[in-house]
Amino acid sequence: MTTPLQPTFDGLDLSMATLDNLKQLGYLTMTPIQAASLPEALKGSDLIAKAQTGSGKTAAFALALLARLNPRWFAVQAMVLCPTRELADQVTTEIRRLARAADNIKVVTLCGGIALRGQRASLEHGAHIVVGTPGRVMDHLARGYLNLDNLNTLVLDEADRMLDMGFFEDIATVIKQVPKERQTLLFSATYPEGINKLATQFMNSPVSIEVKQQDVQGSIEQRFYEVTRESRIPVVAQMLNHYRPVSTLAFCNTKQQCKHVVSYLQAQGFHALALYGELEQRERDQVLAQFANRSCSVLVATDVASRGLDISQLEAVINVDISPDPEVHVHRVGRTGRAGEAGLALSLASMNEMGSVGKIEQYQSLSSVWDKVEDLSTAGNGPLLPPMVTLQILGGRKEKIRPGDVLGALTGAEGGVAYSRDQIGKIQVTEFCTFVAVVRDIATAACAKLNAGKIKGKNVKVRVMQAE
Repeated sequence: MTTPLQPTFDGLDLSMATLDNLKQLGYLTMTPIQAASLPEALKGSDLIAKAQTGSGKTAAFALALLARLNPRWFAVQAMVLCPTRELADQVTTEIRRLARAADNIKVVTLCGGIALRGQRASLEHGAHIVVGTPGRVMDHLARGYLNLDNLNTLVLDEADRMLDMGFFEDIATVIKQVPKERQTLLFSATYPEGINKLATQFMNSPVSIEVKQQDVQGSIEQRFYEVTRESRIPVVAQMLNHYRPVSTLAFCNTKQQCKHVVSYLQAQGFHALALYGELEQRERDQVLAQFANRSCSVLVATDVASRGLDISQLEAVINVDISPDPEVHVHRVGRTGRAGEAGLALSLASMNEMGSVGKIEQYQSLSSVWDKVEDLSTAGNGPLLPPMVTLQILGGRKEKIRPGDVLGALTGAEGGVAYSRDQIGKIQVTEFCTFVAVVRDIATAACAKLNAGKIKGKNVKVRVMQAE
């Protein structure tokens, strides 16, 4: 029997330039959500699409909104609303990559934590697409900086998380200021009650699309451990010492639990950081930079705060608390084992959470595998240290610093020591500072080299960041 071929983009109503760009980006076949949603979206239909993070949904709505765009008309023609700044940044990056086939498509990100002045200037210079969080978009609308009169496509990305975060009224306020004659594309991993309310009030006969939940059984090993209230957090440390993953995302149901877990792990010598909704943007940037570049071993997060993160090479997920929603559990577990890599999902459950475990088993059509806490080895292999350390440079895009400038300063012969490219990890430039990961054994010396030298001809201040 012949295996059916995966659908390609060639059969879609896309320009040859767009199809060529997709091939250059390595987009050879469509993911299930792309194959299901793109034909309808390109016809102009309103959509409600159920899709997880990592399913290719960003390209699905980005290709649709780009197809309706007139590059020669400098007006905001498309807008994507996202729950968090991190997701908005990822969406902006993806749209820019997919828009390379067209001439000079300008995408502006409107999120909190960044001065309004710079965002206003970007809008005044002309923008085709706006990607932002509801609160900051509302702020620009109220001040008259943002004009949506020419909008033809509105995207609500991860709508369920925006509703979880209490953004329904903000979303409604924004939608009331866009033209009624528009296309609305709504993407959501789950279907809370508010989705129907949004669809009824603001969408025009939407087509509903649901792609079968990604199979988390394949490359992900799931294991459950029974714990008591008192043993739960110590068992997290035992699992980390037993399995020794390089990079772990640990989920808690509350901000307070996040803080308890991080405090305990740090006291045990782990490089652990917390991510929850109330963190200031500067703190979020620092936490995410360290986790993404593998200089923090454990990121302890709530579901809302972690939504939109797409961390590559995530060896393990730990459910410190069981989610009462089985869809959320599958979403958590699916953060590991990406792109065919092996993944490990470890879940802790007390007796009063067994009902939620049963719902997860039914949802996945999969019996839970239970291991015993006493089988976790305590044999010491030394502390679980991340392979990299982050250096923070006080200077970023405002100073026109680029990753190549930092790489050149570290690999150059100035100062007597030239580091190899293999000793330098991810370099992330933000508006006001730059994060660079270096292998652990050169961190102090590399920091001294940068402080003694120059980047773009200027002296800079650099410090070693500690993840604990």
